Amino acid sequence: MACSSASPALLSSPTARNSSYISPKSSLSQTLSFSGSSSINFRSKSIHSALPVRASSTRRNRFVVKAGLPLVGNKAPDFEAEAVFDQEFINVKLSDYIGKKYVVLFFYPLDFTFVCPTEITAFSDRYAEFEKLNTEVLGVSVDSVFSHLAWVQTDRKSGGLGDLNYPLISDVTKSISESFNVLIKDQGIALRGLFIIDKEGVIQHSTINNLAIGRSVDETMRTLQALQFVQENPDEVCPAGWKPGEKSMKPDPKLSKEYFAAV
Repeated sequence: MACSSASPALLSSPTARNSSYISPKSSLSQTLSFSGSSSINFRSKSIHSALPVRASSTRRNRFVVKAGLPLVGNKAPDFEAEAVFDQEFINVKLSDYIGKKYVVLFFYPLDFTFVCPTEITAFSDRYAEFEKLNTEVLGVSVDSVFSHLAWVQTDRKSGGLGDLNYPLISDVTKSISESFNVLIKDQGIALRGLFIIDKEGVIQHSTINNLAIGRSVDETMRTLQALQFVQENPDEVCPAGWKPGEKSMKPDPKLSKEYFAAV
């Protein structure tokens, strides 16, 4: 089940559970806005299917997405917020990493839920590999630092996190989630957004999953390695599924034939 509200009333109510997340069967509809705004506003809305339906058919929740300028290729929105790290409260400012480290910034819906701890602990278990790539990992949800701390102090076998190797940031105002265009306003939680930010503070990669779908640390690592490779080798590009040590490609009509001839 996807992450939903952590309150006992909500967890015990089937109706509340169903309304607290978007089903994997839910479809996404997108409307483009060229007004110059870079924000993407999510709102849960029940509408009839555009296809002919019987009068007895049920309504389904859908997102209406108003897409403006993409975040990828632009400076990451800066923020400063409280976080939990090493069972202490700290302050994290995103721009402090500019010129120093790459950042993998990922959002998750709520503490004390289901898919979320599998992702959070998976990133923590692989933290040393990110560290070798001069990369910091930051997790964000709309929960308070007190909730983060309680979750960290809960054993993994009981659905907790145990000690983590990176900070969990508190976005109680929801301003960070909104600035990265992952906030579901009607539900007050974030989608599973993940952003790779380079040392110049520019977002080079983003992916957003619906609430029921966990993310892959392997793919995040591979994408990070590809990003670092092309930044270190600006005359090369990485083909599909590229991994370190594999053949890259020249972005040229003639020179690229060398790659295609070898595969």
